[in-house]
Amino acid sequence: MSLRQLSSMKKKAIPALVAMLILPQASFAFAPFVVQDIQVRGLRSTDPATLFNYVPARVGKQFTEAEATDSVKRLFATGLFNDVNISTRNRIVYVDVVERPVISSVTFDGMKAFDSKTITETLSGVGFGAGRAYDEALLERAKNEIRSQYVSKGHYGTEVTSAITPLPNNRVGISFNVQESGISRIRDIHFVGNEAFSEGTLRDQMDMTTPGYMTWYTGTDKYSREKLDTDTENIRKYYLDRGYLDFSMDSPQVNITPDREDISINLTVNEGKPYKLRKVQLAGNLMGLNNELQALIVPKPGETYSEERAKETTDAIKNYLGGLGYAFANVNANPVTDKETQEADLTFFVDPGRRVYVNRIDIGGNVRTRDEVIRREMRQQEAGWYDENRLSQSKDRINRLGYFNSVDVTQMPVAGTDDQVDVNVDVKEKPTGLINLGVGYGTTDKLSFTAGISQENIFGSGTDLGLQVNTSKRYRNISLTHTDPYWTTSGISRTTSLYYRTETPLNYNVEQDEDSYRTRTIGLGMNFGVPISENDRIILGATFENSKIKLPSEDSGYLIPKAYRDFVDDYGESTNVLMLNLGWRKDTRDNALAPTRGYLSSVQGTLGVGDLKYYMLSAQQQYYLPLGKDYTLAFNLSADYGRSLSKDKPFPVIKNIYAGGIGSVRGYEGASLGARDPVSGDYLGGSTRVVGNVQLYLPFPGTHNDRSLRWFVFADAGRIGTTGKSTCTTGNADEGGIVEDPCGWRYSAGVGLSWQSPLGPLEISYAHPIRPKPGDNKQKFQFQIGTSF
Repeated sequence: MSLRQLSSMKKKAIPALVAMLILPQASFAFAPFVVQDIQVRGLRSTDPATLFNYVPARVGKQFTEAEATDSVKRLFATGLFNDVNISTRNRIVYVDVVERPVISSVTFDGMKAFDSKTITETLSGVGFGAGRAYDEALLERAKNEIRSQYVSKGHYGTEVTSAITPLPNNRVGISFNVQESGISRIRDIHFVGNEAFSEGTLRDQMDMTTPGYMTWYTGTDKYSREKLDTDTENIRKYYLDRGYLDFSMDSPQVNITPDREDISINLTVNEGKPYKLRKVQLAGNLMGLNNELQALIVPKPGETYSEERAKETTDAIKNYLGGLGYAFANVNANPVTDKETQEADLTFFVDPGRRVYVNRIDIGGNVRTRDEVIRREMRQQEAGWYDENRLSQSKDRINRLGYFNSVDVTQMPVAGTDDQVDVNVDVKEKPTGLINLGVGYGTTDKLSFTAGISQENIFGSGTDLGLQVNTSKRYRNISLTHTDPYWTTSGISRTTSLYYRTETPLNYNVEQDEDSYRTRTIGLGMNFGVPISENDRIILGATFENSKIKLPSEDSGYLIPKAYRDFVDDYGESTNVLMLNLGWRKDTRDNALAPTRGYLSSVQGTLGVGDLKYYMLSAQQQYYLPLGKDYTLAFNLSADYGRSLSKDKPFPVIKNIYAGGIGSVRGYEGASLGARDPVSGDYLGGSTRVVGNVQLYLPFPGTHNDRSLRWFVFADAGRIGTTGKSTCTTGNADEGGIVEDPCGWRYSAGVGLSWQSPLGPLEISYAHPIRPKPGDNKQKFQFQIGTSF
């Protein structure tokens, strides 16, 4: 049978795939001959060179029927052709092909749950995409792959169809039409075989939940295969952390209703019994560091085995060895169980590998940010011994820049060596420019407006520039700030600020023209931050300030605070002051907005010279203590002490400090603690302040440990006082009333809600004042958008 006859039979009776398998066995019925010419027919878009790579025939070379058979097989295997025919006549080899169309473009209609780029990359992984040969089997596979991606996200009812558009030059366009369904919701979660722990306890280990009154916000009742895999792993870890070394779980059974909207999940667990540790030991190459490594072992004999504590030990040993230059140390925890006694022997096998040093540090992913900005945060140096601790510090410092969505630090062995590694720092930049416009309402300042433009990492230089405008009933502020975190190569930062603000003293009881009196301040400051360790910084600088007080005449009929008339008498309407400040700050918190561990300590002193001679000493200590993974106990203690340096003049009232409301003692009106003006009844604050808070954060019901939304219970205490010639006046009986012991301690307790909203940190509190004094202005419900304790 000739090759042409076999090809004709294939067209009529068998598909191309079967022909591809049969053709190599066919007989071409020609004797070997020397090729005089080769002619290729039917090519439209494929490069002829590509075809000749699969056909061994060459002019002047001998060609055999075995080579012809193999050529047909290999050409079909490329997937580029629907038909291939090789024939010979008069020492000429004829290669006839029918090309498959080439996919020119792939588009998606109706797809919202996924980014088209993500799905395009997924289809490329199965061999389907622009530039590839069109194949019906691959098209069907592509549709199934899109469906499977939707199923993995819980969209069980999604339908995917395709349309093929012929194009010139043997090309086609492929369009996928996606009819998305809603995400299937979890109706039931049931456990089978659990005896040691209740179904409710095991459900608490899962991120997915059944519908609740907050799942509209969290979305945890929406099914996802990835989430289910994570949840089963969390359950396995929960058992292993409690000593159940024989624990196993069957594959979850997921049942969906006919309408594809509700899902039931059944989980079967095989618990076994918990094991206690009989012996804990080290093995392997300990390099004479037995005592040092032994001190890092967390589990102790007699304890119930815990995988988490075992992992804590392996990580500690790896980090210790990494700090000595052993970048690829391998530490494995191996528990050996004794089923008769329900005891286990735990051995940590240590293989430090070779000590290595860093050959190069490569920076990648930074399009806008200069290499220098990232490299100067590195504590690991090139040509130095590898140090895991320094690399960890480097990653934290780069993260704290705030310029990147993610920072990955990896190490790769240098080819051809066994004692060198290259460190790769890959970053993903985030937009660092921000324009914000906002309207807010606060219980102290009423309606407020905010507008600002800021650019962190301006021109990729690592410096920040910002303009901010705030205005409310009693406070207006315009400020321009520029920060250079590396003003010197040693890491000294410099912040320059220019600001303009006006402020009206606060009085809730008098209704009059808010512009009847006010303080206008213009300031220019420069501060420097000097690092003395990874977490410690000395702050010093100076700010020049000009203040002017506008007061109407005494016969104007306005109620003007006596304290402000006294200030003008003592210091004049316009004052100039140079404020010199020196401070120290240490911050080890894991997160600035929603910390769960660590502490913040700060001490600062400010000295005013010029028309206003005074000093102010301030200190603050915050501490966050995690109580398991769900709860955080927070403490805050702050104190301020100010005093006039002039023996015959009181502390300047325009430098007074305030307390009351969110951020200090909740349950009392904002800024209401302390002295009251004897004429107008305005809140005057004072020159000393002590505030203490204790707060317990708890997961909000239904959010399943979402740190962006938490509720809390709290207790507050605080007081405002005066020093020197200043007195703690009690107010005016006719204007706001007399308050008893205005500079005494005030206490409160209550509950609140904390939410990291798109507008900023939002805090809502309901506080009950404890044994308030007569005349106190109480305010039980308060809220604030902005940073607070």
